[in-house]
Amino acid sequence: MRILAMVAMVLALVSCTNQKSPTGRGQMLMYSQAEMRELGAQSFAQIKQQEKASTDRAINAYVRCVADAVTDPALLATIDPTQQETWEVVVFESDQVNAFALPGGHIGVYTGLLNVAKTPDQLATVLGHEVAHVLADHGNEQVSRAQMTNAGLEIVQIALGASGTENQDLIMAGLGLGAQVGIALPFGRQQESEADVVGLELMAKAGFDPAASVELWRNMARASGGAPPELLSTHPSHGTRIEDLQNLQGKAGQWYQQARAEGRAPGCRVPR
Repeated sequence: MRILAMVAMVLALVSCTNQKSPTGRGQMLMYSQAEMRELGAQSFAQIKQQEKASTDRAINAYVRCVADAVTDPALLATIDPTQQETWEVVVFESDQVNAFALPGGHIGVYTGLLNVAKTPDQLATVLGHEVAHVLADHGNEQVSRAQMTNAGLEIVQIALGASGTENQDLIMAGLGLGAQVGIALPFGRQQESEADVVGLELMAKAGFDPAASVELWRNMARASGGAPPELLSTHPSHGTRIEDLQNLQGKAGQWYQQARAEGRAPGCRVPR
């Protein structure tokens, strides 16, 4: 089995592709877009079995409104022309201050997040960030990186056609769902900062006020009480993130004004 694992590792390394992220950072990716969509669908199905979906129509309509604006196909095409997904959005009844997006067009939002992301613009900041992880192939990058290390020897079984709960949990962790499955395989700070940049572009071009991004992370800092919630467990510090976002406000403001001039005004309303 050890020899088979080594052979599989070599084959995977030979077949991997080098490409650039939306910010121009080099990436080594070992999975195709079709494979990542399948992994995303499997992981989302597992989460839906484990978590309770909210039946509150007003909350679901509100989250869907923000998500639809951020994932508009014409908007996503400006960053990644290959993205032509119809995005599935599920709101989960949970106190977790969290949200995620998965390859293949899947978004999960926990109701606890709405206590911190208090406005449509702030929620759009979070969803833009999570969708940016997908556009930048961060899940593919993480799973590929794990496969090339000792921590990923379990994942190599996927390439051999094996299946099982443990393997699926490792995949889910690589896709940014470590909090749900209890396995630490977090996105790196470089990936998180990249998702901030791309996510801010997404929400501003969708017609949401980018200035709200700074207030959102201030809310996050207050809510965390000094320790980051699940959503921020491996993210840059609050101060670093806020400073970086403030530095991007000039350019983001231009995207926002252009979006408004083009008639992009989502009009999403917080449920009462």
